[in-house]
Amino acid sequence: MSNIIIQMRGITKIFPGVKALDSVNLNIYKGKIMALLGENGAGKSTLMKILTGVYEKTSGEIQLEGKAVSFSNTRESQGIGIAIIHQELNLIPHLSIGENIFLGREPVNRLRKIDWQKLYKDAGTIMKRLGIAESPETQVSELSIGKQQMVEIAKALSLDAQVIIMDEPTGALTEKETESLFRVIRELKEEGRSIVYISHRLKEIFEICDDVTVLRDGQFIGEYPVGDLDEDKVIELMVGRKLSEQFPRISCRPGKAALEVRNLNSPLVKEISFEVKQGEIVGIAGLMGSGRTELARTLYGIYGKSSGEILIDGKPVDIKSPGQAIWNGLVYVSEDRKANGVVLGLSIKENVSLSVLQRLSGLLGKIDMRKEAAMAEDAIRSMSIRTSGPMQQVKNLSGGNQQKVSLSKSLAAKPKVLILDEPTRGVDVGAKKEIYDIMNQFKKEGMSIIMISSEMPEILGMSDRILVMHEGRIAGIIDYQDADQEKLMRLAIGKKEVAL
Repeated sequence: MSNIIIQMRGITKIFPGVKALDSVNLNIYKGKIMALLGENGAGKSTLMKILTGVYEKTSGEIQLEGKAVSFSNTRESQGIGIAIIHQELNLIPHLSIGENIFLGREPVNRLRKIDWQKLYKDAGTIMKRLGIAESPETQVSELSIGKQQMVEIAKALSLDAQVIIMDEPTGALTEKETESLFRVIRELKEEGRSIVYISHRLKEIFEICDDVTVLRDGQFIGEYPVGDLDEDKVIELMVGRKLSEQFPRISCRPGKAALEVRNLNSPLVKEISFEVKQGEIVGIAGLMGSGRTELARTLYGIYGKSSGEILIDGKPVDIKSPGQAIWNGLVYVSEDRKANGVVLGLSIKENVSLSVLQRLSGLLGKIDMRKEAAMAEDAIRSMSIRTSGPMQQVKNLSGGNQQKVSLSKSLAAKPKVLILDEPTRGVDVGAKKEIYDIMNQFKKEGMSIIMISSEMPEILGMSDRILVMHEGRIAGIIDYQDADQEKLMRLAIGKKEVAL
């Protein structure tokens, strides 16, 4: 066992009224990649926050190379070589890439002033390793979400850490960026660095990791070599039961067209025409930058259209803002729930009612608190939101439950057409199944759903028809019965030789 660099034993963490961790164990091996798996709320983040000094443990022991250690803050954990790449971006948008990478650790010259030449040179070296082509002087606000995630990874590499914790590092990355990250991870492993890898993308676990530690409901389930597991076994260990079907598609007889789009043009999308019927899920597939989200935001009034028609229930609508979209029965649930889907500092009750405050207000503009509370209780019950109650702050919920709150807020507006942009990004397999079941319920009730997803199995598993985008245009529309990954990918890269 001499190759264990960090050993966490019997780690328990109790918050007021909640035991978040109950005697949890974790081994981190020198020069190996340990996957840390579990549903949202299983305790993974809490355990990592204890390791990095954000939280103090209630009981248990942490050993570094056989010696007991304890960290009161992140600076202490960084000081002995532990770095964490958070799932949530912690960047300052108006600063450059280089400034963000070395924030608080800027190199100084003999005059004790920041050595900008060295800062940007060192940042450029790290960026080159990660395949970030932009200049180190580029402002972070100009980067895509995926590129910003790569800057977070660059920050961790700049610490020259021996133990690197990666929390959902590929969530916003393109396939090419993911390949670059995996190459760097393998290089770090060869150098003897240790990685803790947290991801809900099980395919990645089998591609990159050596061992797996599973948590469930704050308890340690076990540690296993990757070679002893398959995806079904991992899911069973995580959720405590077998999932009968990963993608529970249901068949419904579609009704009339709820949404019709005719020759829609904007600076971001070109000549878009399609329809979505009542009781139908239309999936939108395509590579990063193909125009999937841009199409959704154009329909929702975030981006202006230059020409074309949008019809809801057969009537032309002129949507120039999200407020007008909601008024006409079209609601968009953003891919970035923390920035655009929910208000983290507000309660579940306050979030659920946000889109319908006018409806809940009387003549004097005062919110009917009883109606608001009843709406929140109904959302918690119908969505199976795991919470201590409607007044719990959304920031304290797991990712899957935050997504359910975001959905509840959108559904409060009683939409006819619901656009879901990456509805299961960053949520675990159990929560994914629950969200799919919720989508099916909407479908049964006759709602029209557009689902944008970068996960091909999800698109194939849940869509009735699939619209594939390439360079801002529709490359093809395929019925799910005729679709497979190869056909979708050929369309996504601009090849037309697919029978439609």
